[in-house]
Amino acid sequence: MTGLVLKLAPKERVLINGAVIENGDRRSRICIMTPNANVLRLKDAIHPDDAVTPVRRLCYTVQLVLTGDRSSDQAKPGAILRMEELSRVFTDPDSRDLLRRASQALIEDNFYACLKSLRALLPREERLLAVAAR
Repeated sequence: MTGLVLKLAPKERVLINGAVIENGDRRSRICIMTPNANVLRLKDAIHPDDAVTPVRRLCYTVQLVLTGDRSSDQAKPGAILRMEELSRVFTDPDSRDLLRRASQALIEDNFYACLKSLRALLPREERLLAVAAR
């Protein structure tokens, strides 16, 4: 099976090309066969009021492309700049790899994969901010 495979929990909601789809009462898998479809798990969505850290703001920017509220042409330049800035802070090999993957996905207009890589940085960012606050 090719394409993006989503494993959905019961009653989980997902946004696909602007349409909200809710899973039924059982776990299920769906495969998105359309290349470059805009997909966002609503449980992963970041509320605008929560986009208060550098990684969260970047995730929110990418999310806006997935929801159709911003074009990729509008979002890409700023997102690439923010990723370059984050690469100066996240210097460990794992974080650098996540940023590299996010950048590559962004260049390829694969915003779902970009967001997935960026979301993996959120716990790291929280730890860095906690250390900085001490």
